Amino acid sequence: MDALEILTNIEKVIPYFQPIFSADEHKIIGYEVLGRMDTGNGSVESLGPFFGDEEIPDEYKIEVDERVTSMALEKFLEEEQEGYIFLNRDARLLMHDHGESFLELLLDYEKKGLDLNRTVIELSEKSFVGDFDQLVHLLLYYKTYGIKIAIDNIGGSSGQLDRLSHYSPDILKVDLYQLRNDAGNRVYKDILYSLSMLARKIGASLLFENIEINYQLQFAWLNGGRYYQGFYLKHPSASFLEPDLLKEKLKEKCQDYIRYEKKHLEAGYEFAEFLHKEISQTLMMLKKQTEEFDELLFDLAMHFTDKCFRLYICDENGFQVTSNVVKIDQKWMVEPRYKGKNWSWRPYFLENIIRMRINKKGLLSDIYSDIDSGESIRTYSYPFGNDHYLFMDLSYDFLFEEDGLLF
Repeated sequence: MDALEILTNIEKVIPYFQPIFSADEHKIIGYEVLGRMDTGNGSVESLGPFFGDEEIPDEYKIEVDERVTSMALEKFLEEEQEGYIFLNRDARLLMHDHGESFLELLLDYEKKGLDLNRTVIELSEKSFVGDFDQLVHLLLYYKTYGIKIAIDNIGGSSGQLDRLSHYSPDILKVDLYQLRNDAGNRVYKDILYSLSMLARKIGASLLFENIEINYQLQFAWLNGGRYYQGFYLKHPSASFLEPDLLKEKLKEKCQDYIRYEKKHLEAGYEFAEFLHKEISQTLMMLKKQTEEFDELLFDLAMHFTDKCFRLYICDENGFQVTSNVVKIDQKWMVEPRYKGKNWSWRPYFLENIIRMRINKKGLLSDIYSDIDSGESIRTYSYPFGNDHYLFMDLSYDFLFEEDGLLF
C-alpha cells in the first residue's frame, strides 16, 4: 500500500490499541496507540511501513499521525479509560515545529477531559540527527504539564546509554525481539541488565515489549520489568479490553517464576556453603604441608580440578599476593605476571570483601563473561584469613553439569 493510496483513503485510517500489563497488579494499565488501515472485509493493515519509509514526505506522515492520535484520544475519553495512553512520536517529526502542534493537540483534549498525567509520549530518537539539546529542552517542557516520557527502541545497542539520562525519562521501553531466537545471547543480556541498573539509578520504569514466548516474559520479570507488552499477552485490537482479563494467568506465571528463581538462589547458597566447608577442610590439610602461597594454590587447584580453572589470592585492598594458578589444556600452570595487580576497580569487589570480613563466609558471584575466555563463569570468594581472600573461578563445563548453577 503506497502513501498516495493511504492519503486518498485517509478516512479508512484508524487507531488500534495494544494493551500494556503491570507486574505488580497483573492488570492492563494502559494502551499503546498504533496506526492501521481498514482494507475492507474486516481486515486491517499496519501503517508501520508507511511511517518508517524515509521516501515519504514528512507532511504526509504528520497528517496521518494526527488523525490516528485524534481518533484514539476521542475513543479514550468516550469510553472513560482510566489507564495510560501511549502516543508514538518520531523525534525528528516532533521537532518540525519544536513540538508546538502536538502540545496544542493534547491541550485541546485536556479541555475535553484528558488527564495529561495519564499521557505518555513514546519517543523514538534512534535516528535523530537534529539539535539534541533542543529535543531535551522540549521533553522537559512537556513534563511540566505532567506528560510522561517513554524512550522507545532501546536494548539492541549500548551506545544510547549515555544519552538516556538527559531526557529524564519516566519509562525505558526495551525490545525483547532478539531473545525470541537467541535466548543464550549473553552479551545482549548483559546490555539489558545494564539498562535495568540505569533505570533504577534514574528512577525510570522498564517496559519490555515484543514478548512473544514465555521465556521472554520470565526474563522481563527477572530483570526488573514493571510493564509488559507483546503478542504472548494480547494482540492489538480496535477496542479496549477488560483490565483484569489476564490477572489470574499472570499471577500464576509470577508464582512459577518466583519458585524457579528461589530454587536457583537456594542452589547457589547451598553450593556456596558446601564449597566453604570443602575448602576449609582442604586448607587445614594442605597448610600442614606448606605455607607458601603459590604452592598452596597449586595443591588446592589439583583438589578442585573438576570445578575450577583459575585461582589466586588478594589482600583486602584488592592487591594480588599470588600468581595465577590456571588450567590450560587440562594442565595446571603458574602465571607469575599477575602478582601485584590490583582488582579493587571491579564492580562490588570491595563491597564483597567487607561482607566476607564481617560474615566470615564465602560468596558466590552471579554469572558473568570471563574477560580472557569469553565463557560464562561464576567466581567463589573465600575469606582465607589474615586479611587475605581466595578467588576461585568456576568453569562453564562444571556449572553446566550442576543443577541450578547456570542460568
